[in-house]
Amino acid sequence: MVKTAAKMVASAVVAGALAGSAHGEVFFKETFEDEAWRDRWVDSTWKGDSMGTWEWSAGEWFGDADKDKGIRTKDRARFYGISSKLDKPFSNKDQDLVVQFSVKNEGRTNSFCGGGYIKLMGSDIDQASFGGDTPYKVMFGPDLCGYDVSRIHTIFNYKGENLLKKDDIKLEYGDKNEFTHLYTLHVKPDNTYTVYLDLNEKSSGSLPEGWDMPSMTIDDPEDSKPSDWVEEPMMLDPDDVKPEGYDDIPAEIVDPEAAKPEDWDDEDDGEWEAPMIPNPEFKGPWVQKKISNPDYKGPWKPKQLPNPDYDAEAYAFDDIGAVGFELWVVDNGSIFDNIFVGNDLDEAFAFAKETFEVTKDAEKAVKDEIDAKKEEEAKAAAAAAGEDVEEDDYAEDDEPDEEAEFIPDAEIAVEKEL
Repeated sequence: MVKTAAKMVASAVVAGALAGSAHGEVFFKETFEDEAWRDRWVDSTWKGDSMGTWEWSAGEWFGDADKDKGIRTKDRARFYGISSKLDKPFSNKDQDLVVQFSVKNEGRTNSFCGGGYIKLMGSDIDQASFGGDTPYKVMFGPDLCGYDVSRIHTIFNYKGENLLKKDDIKLEYGDKNEFTHLYTLHVKPDNTYTVYLDLNEKSSGSLPEGWDMPSMTIDDPEDSKPSDWVEEPMMLDPDDVKPEGYDDIPAEIVDPEAAKPEDWDDEDDGEWEAPMIPNPEFKGPWVQKKISNPDYKGPWKPKQLPNPDYDAEAYAFDDIGAVGFELWVVDNGSIFDNIFVGNDLDEAFAFAKETFEVTKDAEKAVKDEIDAKKEEEAKAAAAAAGEDVEEDDYAEDDEPDEEAEFIPDAEIAVEKEL
């Protein structure tokens, strides 16, 4: 029954995906659907016995047992390294670069900890020793560890230095559940980029603005702000004046309803004084109103000049000849699949419609059936044992526990050399 439901969903999505077409050059594509994937990929041994094992698996639940197979991290708290060379190295100079792949982190993810990024490398890579010190061109994909680290890493190697994005591309709670998610990076020859999550735009802009690269323009050192330049958007209203006698109103007054107690003895208790209460007439310190400044010209900025250090080819990489995953994971069970490297975003999205969109809908249908069956079995078992069953007793709690203990090993993932 589970397989039937999944295949119905998958067939519907595939039919829609095949209705369109795209054109572009594909430099690398991997679906891991056949056992020959082992001939195309080489395991790294750079950390010796600390290396984890990659297994060929669709995971614990899936829509299609064959099409949903990918490479899965089998062991906990291990380093992972695996790479595959392109049939022909290429340069993305004067053309778009599109990198896309999917990751499925099975299980509860509110405390999941593990890297999930792909690397593009040169054709001269030593695959057996592929590790953290291996030079790369681009590193892209999710980086998750508890609540502190939750982002889409996008790192470019620029003139020998690995540049992190100035601000993180944050992953929200709904972006990091146990289902398959698709990550797409699109870099254009005009030095702009777009990052997509599940085919939806997540971040975009220019490379110089997002990374520490030379900007297109610089401030004119000879330009200075005019002395009459007004940068204050608001000004005090000259027609608003303090009302006469405003400061004479006290903050407190004697309580008019207070009365001296009958048993009060001035000789023993001292002279009686009525208590003070807030004055309802008191309006607080007077503040002059503000109005829009008619002379406001906005923040002053110096004139811009062309930057002689601007690199119009910051986006470009020569000899892109291999792809690979070099990771540290605390939690196992991550499945990597459907890798695409090409020069056409439409081609990448067409591939995603044939793979990711089929997978995500099918696996969701299967997982819902599995969860519903488990819940019914748990309720039946509890009823047979004579226990009271609350409706929510067996509902999976997907909300993060704010007081959950952070995984100690997470520091390794954060501090690990990029």
